[in-house]
Amino acid sequence: MAQIPNLDNAPLNFASLREQSQKELLNILKNFRGKKCLVLDPKLGGSLSLVVSTSVLKELGVELRHLSSEPILAECTRIIYIVRSQISFMKLISSHIQHDISKGLQREYSVYFVPRRTVACEKILEEENVHHLLTIADYPLYVLPLDEDVLSFELDLGYKEFQVDGDTSALWHIAKAIHKLEFSFGLIPNVRAKGRASASVADLLSRMQGEEPVNSSDIGASEINTLILLDREVDMITPMCSQLTYEGLVDEFLRVNNGSVELDATIMGVQQEGKKVKVPLNSSDKLFKEIRDLNFEVVVQVLRQKATSMKQDYTEMTTTKQTQTVSELKDFVKKLNSLPEITRHINLAQHLSTFTSKPSFLGQLDIEHTVVEAQSYDICFEYIEELIHKQEPIINVLRLLVLFSITNSGLPKKNFDYLRRELLHSYGFEHMATLNNLEKAGLFKKQDMKTNWPTIKRALQLIVEDTDTANPNDIAYVFSGYAPLSIRLVQHAVRSGWRPIEEILKLLPGPHLESKRGGYSSSSSIDAITGTPGNLDKVANGQRSLVLVVFIGGVTFAEISALRFLSAQEGMAYDFVVATTKIVNGRSLVETFMDNLG
Repeated sequence: MAQIPNLDNAPLNFASLREQSQKELLNILKNFRGKKCLVLDPKLGGSLSLVVSTSVLKELGVELRHLSSEPILAECTRIIYIVRSQISFMKLISSHIQHDISKGLQREYSVYFVPRRTVACEKILEEENVHHLLTIADYPLYVLPLDEDVLSFELDLGYKEFQVDGDTSALWHIAKAIHKLEFSFGLIPNVRAKGRASASVADLLSRMQGEEPVNSSDIGASEINTLILLDREVDMITPMCSQLTYEGLVDEFLRVNNGSVELDATIMGVQQEGKKVKVPLNSSDKLFKEIRDLNFEVVVQVLRQKATSMKQDYTEMTTTKQTQTVSELKDFVKKLNSLPEITRHINLAQHLSTFTSKPSFLGQLDIEHTVVEAQSYDICFEYIEELIHKQEPIINVLRLLVLFSITNSGLPKKNFDYLRRELLHSYGFEHMATLNNLEKAGLFKKQDMKTNWPTIKRALQLIVEDTDTANPNDIAYVFSGYAPLSIRLVQHAVRSGWRPIEEILKLLPGPHLESKRGGYSSSSSIDAITGTPGNLDKVANGQRSLVLVVFIGGVTFAEISALRFLSAQEGMAYDFVVATTKIVNGRSLVETFMDNLG
């Protein structure tokens, strides 16, 4: 299991959120005496590893299993399922119980739904004739701290469900999670939202406040000054570009899962063939905290400097042994303590370099920049056509195709039909459902109007020439020259409000709203801000205000890095906390839309 991140330096008391989730989980397990088998759906297994350690579970007599089609082979007579409300999981649980009955096994079963049960799931259990054999309850895990400044709602498919299936249940879940945060940290007075899903969440939040008010007099002044809700749909360009920060690249090539990455032991210098090691990546690792948000080019230099400096110290120590004072020795030993961290990141960076130095990756970066700069339609079109004919991995082709389609507001009918046909011929007709999903979500479609991307790009200064990655003065360093649109919108929201860029906001998908919420429980309506300057209220006593930025549909590590960079700028009066349905990159986002027929 992953290392549980240290939350002591979080701007809000995230530790109490985690403790609450931990307590609720342990209470469930303590309800049942003796040995028990805890069966988790695979995704939840990773999430819960950030809530409670395996050693604690073992002390409670828990055997851990992941939910699969295989029956539960364990001596326990008490089986506890903790799963998300998905119909496929209900079918697996039913098949387990039917298998046990056929073998004459007498067991007691409980199902805990995360974060709450649904009618559809209970209906399946009834149809499978096992509902009466189960005790059913909820485990209300709505939000999970991934790090000091990042919260996750753990909704992997929320974006696809909303965009393609028209399922809005994830939006209720997000509003409920934010409302729960308000019970801990106070009613958030300012709300800004952009996009269909975000506007719905703002509305739901307002209704929840009407039905179950957060009382300001009980909690005191809100610790969060402003809530900014952003739909992923508003900016699908950023995640389709290759991230160039250290943490972003680790995710692009090695996949970060619940704050750690799993690698062959040999990569990390452990000589054991075939063995995998988990490398934790969170701010408990001081060196990682220092380098995670830097452009990868700079990370290599920083690691080289640290290794050289340590080598010099070691040489000095060995040549001047006799004259060392105790405090000098102590300093040296202190430095030596950081050696495992330096070694770990040198190994990881070296492994990453094998990917980043490939001509194919450099070519990919070039074409992404060409697409985003919207200069040469024909060059981009031919490049994608060539990728299809070379049968490059379909996920890489679709990712670039989505970027190309969005920056052009779709492709002319002739080009669209041609590329669609070529894709199906080259990769097989089982990908038809995937292409339909992408079209439904507006990610790869026929052009229905002239593109407004050049106007947006120019007005928000998204292309920054001569970006200095070593001493950046703009968020564009995270993509070596492209400033993420999503973070530019946040930057405007906190600097001067959205009023001055109203016309540009109208060119982006979905409605936008700015509102003040009353500090009184009776005020459930959202009163639109009128005439007030857009700049967020700075806290009077000189403290920095806290802004909660919620990404509905996922956020990339590069965007989180850009927000941390903004927060560190001179004269910036705000700290940012990010909450997201999940951490994504272009690859994982496109994968959620992939549906193979047959």
